[in-house]
Order: sequence, then structure tokens, then C-alpha cells
Amino acid sequence: MEDLRQMAVRHSLTISNRMEQLGREVLQYVGRTEAELLDTMAYTMLYLSFVVFLGLHILKVKAPYGRYTNSIYGPAMNSTVAWFLQELPSFAIPVGLAAFTTISDSFIVGRFLLGGFLIHYFQRTFIYPFLIRSGNRSTVLTAMFALVFCCFNGFLQGAYLLHMNVYQDTWLTDPRFLIGTLLFFAGLLINLHSDSVLRNLRKPGETGYKIPQGGLFNYVSGANFLGEIIEWTGYAIACWSLPGLAFAVLTASNIGPRALQHHKWYLQKFEDYPKTRKALIPFLL
Repeated sequence: MEDLRQMAVRHSLTISNRMEQLGREVLQYVGRTEAELLDTMAYTMLYLSFVVFLGLHILKVKAPYGRYTNSIYGPAMNSTVAWFLQELPSFAIPVGLAAFTTISDSFIVGRFLLGGFLIHYFQRTFIYPFLIRSGNRSTVLTAMFALVFCCFNGFLQGAYLLHMNVYQDTWLTDPRFLIGTLLFFAGLLINLHSDSVLRNLRKPGETGYKIPQGGLFNYVSGANFLGEIIEWTGYAIACWSLPGLAFAVLTASNIGPRALQHHKWYLQKFEDYPKTRKALIPFLL
């Protein structure tokens, strides 16, 4: 047993050394420090947020998954398979970085913040896809774009929280951390509850769409989207970092317009749709 344990430790150290050597070679190739690379990635995400918002809100493009799946975007694929594969890197990459790379001295705070990130993506990877009841499908193209983004963001968030020595232990009592954490878990609970409402609209064997009721759906058409926006806004505040901000802005730029599209779709689909219900922000928007 001891020999097996020693072999496992040696194997883990070998993987760690190879990963860190690869990291050094990549940084040397691009001519940047890790901090500079992460900043560049975060600014790239902010620029991408503008492009996404322009396409979805200004140009009225509908992301081709769920009810908006369209054959013009290429072949379709099973939604469960698509969600599992595309979300997996957001969980696996930070876990790999934590297991096989050197962690900064601020790992206590980083561990907590990364833990919230991983809770979300554990649910999104290993639970949510297998609860999907809808007959809607995704497209291979959409899943590929999502996969690339989750690889990019999984590395960005994981590397920043694990490698950048930016947090003191006193950050755990900072108002920004406390408020952000509260918003994060409130948004997570809203998101989970809203997904449950949508999932249980139909009885077994039923097809078609129904008007969601309950929770924040009594006030907005995109309660699930609102929950996720609140969640990642809280994460950004708790992290108080450029990568966290970039992720929150991109999230809002992506699913905010989708909430507006869903609201318009509901109004056109159902004559009895509640006229006082807003799209995304209760009583306002």
C-alpha cells in the first residue's frame, strides 16, 4: 500500500512539473508574465462582451439553442450531451490547476472564491444536463463556441484565483467580499429555483410551452437569467478583480438580450401572458 501511495505522489509531482514547465514555455513564447497574460485575456473578454451585445441586442441575432435552434447554423445535437461537454472545462480546468500547479500564498481566500465558481459549474456540468426534459436541441456550432469559451474562462478565473497573490486573509471580512458573496449565493438560489420551475412546467409526456409561474417569474420572463446575472455580479464584487468583472459583463451581455427575446416571444405566443410582467428587471425592464 505504501509503495502505491509513493508511486501516486511521484506521478502527481511529475504531472505538476510538466504542467508548470509547459506554462513557463507558453509565457516565454508570448513574451508575457502570467499576470500580463491574464489581464490580456480579461480585456479580450470585455471586448467580446461588446461584440456579443451588439449581435444579440442591436442586430437581434438569436443564439441557436433551445427554442431558437435553427438548422441554418448546422447540425443539431442532444442538449444533454451538449451541455455536459461544453460546461465541463469550466470545472475541470480550475480543478486541474489546483491539483497540479503551485498555489499562491493567498490561497485561503482564493479557495473560497474559486469554490463558489466550482459549485456553479459542478451543478451545470454534472446535474443540470441530466435534468433537462425539453425536446429542444442545441447545435454543434453553439456547443463548440461554448466549449471554447468555457476553456478560456475556466483558465482565466482559476489561474487568477490560484496563482495571483492579491488577497490577504482580512479580505474575508471586507464589505465587498461579504456583499458579493451574499449576492452570489442569492443569485445561485434564484437560478436553481427558476430552472426547477421551467423544468416542471410540463407533466411527463407533455410537449409545447407554458407560461412559467412562481418565484421571480411572477415579475420577469427571464428569472433564470436574472438569477445568473446577480450571481456573477456578486462574484465580481467578491473577487474585486478584472477577470471577475469581465466575466460578469459578458454574462449580462449574453443572457440579458436573451431574456428580452424570451419576453417578446412569450407576448407573441400567449394572448393571456401577464402584461405587467417585465423581461429581466422587476418593475423596470
